[in-house]
Amino acid sequence: MIWWLYNLLFPVAFACLLPHFLLRMLRRGGYGRDFAQRFGHYQAEAAARLDAPGRPIWIQAVSVGELAVAFSFMEELRRRDPQVRFVLTTNTSTGHALALKKIRPPDATLYFPMDVPWVVPRVLRRIRPSAVVLVENEMWPNLIRYARKQGIPTVMINGRISAHSFRGYQKIKFITRRLLPEIHWFCVQSEADRDRLLALGAPADRLEITGSAKYDLDPTAPTAEARARDVLARIGVKSGDPVLVGGSTWAGEEEALLDICREAKAIHRNLMLVLVPRHAERREEVLGEIRKRGMAVVQRSQFPDGAPPLSKRPDVLLVDTTGELRGFYAAADLVFVGKSLTQDGGQNPVEPARDGKPVVVGPHMENFPVIARDFLEAGAYVQAKDAEELKTVLLRLLGDSAERARLGKAAAELVARKAGATRLMAQRVLAAAAKE
Repeated sequence: MIWWLYNLLFPVAFACLLPHFLLRMLRRGGYGRDFAQRFGHYQAEAAARLDAPGRPIWIQAVSVGELAVAFSFMEELRRRDPQVRFVLTTNTSTGHALALKKIRPPDATLYFPMDVPWVVPRVLRRIRPSAVVLVENEMWPNLIRYARKQGIPTVMINGRISAHSFRGYQKIKFITRRLLPEIHWFCVQSEADRDRLLALGAPADRLEITGSAKYDLDPTAPTAEARARDVLARIGVKSGDPVLVGGSTWAGEEEALLDICREAKAIHRNLMLVLVPRHAERREEVLGEIRKRGMAVVQRSQFPDGAPPLSKRPDVLLVDTTGELRGFYAAADLVFVGKSLTQDGGQNPVEPARDGKPVVVGPHMENFPVIARDFLEAGAYVQAKDAEELKTVLLRLLGDSAERARLGKAAAELVARKAGATRLMAQRVLAAAAKE
């Protein structure tokens, strides 16, 4: 009865959301090209990769944040088994675009299929996975149930349940207490995550605290940093000029950083502000905020590699492209990590911290409770309670190179100390796949 109700309501909800998806196709681009993959239909190139010999491991990562974990996990599995093959699925066009840039044959990247009984079983038979890996908090009832029916183990890695999500899941506990026992193994980040999953019905003997895989990032590729530095040099940033990067920013955060930058330029005349919005399709909105303040700007999308140097240095570089954030983090002197000032949730501070950069965040880090606690306890970043305090903190750090160096060193040391979760998760997934 429960699954019948879910299978009735899910298509209704999808149909209600379809206009929203269609609007995003127009605004973002990228959705339309492979939209049929959501129904289990694949064009020739994707189909050829699915037909490669052997049984792949299917990894589901909803968007960009989860993809960072997925990429590190895939690299760890490949170190252990060079012959392993992957099918990586994502839900968002931003994540899909990033995965397409990263994934090479024989691996495949696809959109996640609709979680309905007339699509999921067919996709499982098409992919033929030896295991299904769910990154963080991906509880798709039909995928989990039909994988179990086909004898395919499902493993949750880097599992987390935020306090907000837990309150929501408690309202559908009649579903979770039947669904979670279908999962073969849970690798979770913290005791709080374990306790919440237990309360929702996960079997105690299948729950393991492995820590956060977000600490297991490789350093930024030297080519990515060199590319970012080359862009900065060609727009007029000289050695020694301070570079402030606002990464994964959301509406309201660019405005705050632009106002802070204008004030900071009275002291730090050669300050360069680099804005990397979380969604590149917001470029016109962000450009409007920049121009409203009378600031000169260069768009990365309009300034390709190899473009001639500019004759006049801008105030702002707007990185309205996908996949370049870590390169600009590595080239920064100071980093603000977005979705933490004007939005709830936060973004991953480990990315700049891995490269020893001083990091500042806003008050909202709800999606990273374990990491946020670790960083605060280690004195590895500064958390501002509002826009006014953010201004105070950034202005102070721009004028204090010793404190920036201390913060960057503390951040890099914390990341190194907390690394290792991915190795444990890889062991559990390979063991599950071997039993299949």
